[in-house]
Amino acid sequence: MSTTETTAQAEAPPAQTPYSKASYRYFVLGVLTLVYALNFVDRQLLVILQEQIKEELVLSDTQLGLLSGLAFAVFYVSCGIPIARWADSGNRRNIIALALTVWSGMTAVSGLAQNYAQLVLARVGVGVGEAGGSPPAHSMISDIFPEKERATALSIYSIGIYIGILTGFALGGFIADAFGWRMAFFVVGLPGVIVALFLRFAVAEPIRGWSEKRETEVGDNPGVIEVLKFLWSRKTFRNLALAGSLQAMIIYAIGNWLPSYFLRYHEIGLAQLGVWMALTAGFGGGAGSFFGGWLADRMGQRDRRWYVWGSAIMILAITPVLLVMLTTGNLTLALLLTGVFHFLSASYLGPALAVSHGLVGLRMRALTSAVFFFFINLIGLGLGPFFVGSLSDGFSAAGYEAALPTAMLIVGCIASVWGCVHYLIASRHLREDIANSPATAPRVEAL
Repeated sequence: MSTTETTAQAEAPPAQTPYSKASYRYFVLGVLTLVYALNFVDRQLLVILQEQIKEELVLSDTQLGLLSGLAFAVFYVSCGIPIARWADSGNRRNIIALALTVWSGMTAVSGLAQNYAQLVLARVGVGVGEAGGSPPAHSMISDIFPEKERATALSIYSIGIYIGILTGFALGGFIADAFGWRMAFFVVGLPGVIVALFLRFAVAEPIRGWSEKRETEVGDNPGVIEVLKFLWSRKTFRNLALAGSLQAMIIYAIGNWLPSYFLRYHEIGLAQLGVWMALTAGFGGGAGSFFGGWLADRMGQRDRRWYVWGSAIMILAITPVLLVMLTTGNLTLALLLTGVFHFLSASYLGPALAVSHGLVGLRMRALTSAVFFFFINLIGLGLGPFFVGSLSDGFSAAGYEAALPTAMLIVGCIASVWGCVHYLIASRHLREDIANSPATAPRVEAL
């Protein structure tokens, strides 16, 4: 991997592109955020539907945990790295449009499943499609927004998660209550194909390094193994990936089981619960995502370690929230605390991605995002719901009445404290690793 700029073999970003206008930059950010929202509508729809699916297909909690977690995550992360490698040298806009078409179609196909195996295969297809969504989008956003705005821009993009969760819970709960879980998959999956066409023809592929006015070397395109070795040699990235994985474990271990928890332990209907989950996850998570990026960009001007310190504070604060939320008998209090939970848990992604992109070169960004997502999805999504489901089945077999909330507390609280430790370790190495970043990496005055 070259770490010097070779002027004779460089391509200078043109001064004028559609991205010269701030309005167009934010338009593209809005379109990408919409795509990310559809990603999570399709991904999280299963969560609100899983009790109906469990009853019809006669499934255990362990099977549900595998269905919403590992079955999706293994293929999501396995395909994410090669697709990201493609995005670091290919047309990122087209890759996202193709990926959106695939995962939307497979979501609709989920409604045709007649047994557990068929539903697993459909979820695998959703995972393969969604693997091509975020890494190319992260790379595009880092190319069109300057460093001092990057964490905020990436956090706005991450709000798509919570727009998707809000829509999935509200729409999925309503449709499932009225027409059944199969119709919910059909209605939610098909509109993504239309959005994919709009993206393909309305969004321009940005020039790499445009926002930093960098020259991008034609021949400087490091291999996957080289990038992986580089990333793992950076203690900041290593600990950030582990901390993010544990935070994602909290998000999925708790979030994927919250509907089942409320339906089993509180008196609330599916449609009403869908509205509550939509509001608390959508607005709480969206606000937390934006706040995390805003705080990092603002406080990072004083001390770049705030890009990590803020996440350490937020993840540790999750523990007391879980202790009250999952033990109180007051339904209203428990539902309101889900909003606080989503606010705290959502704050990390924008700052983490901004730091990660600040450590690497221009043609390493999509792959860096894919590697980060490999960890947070394999560990967080793949293992979080499965751990809770397995513990819940074990406690239930032992005759323990509060099996599910106890399992959620054990996984959530351990991951909260453990993740905080890794954030603090990452903060110790942040300035040194940024100072030693490649010459072709983005300038990092904003970090």
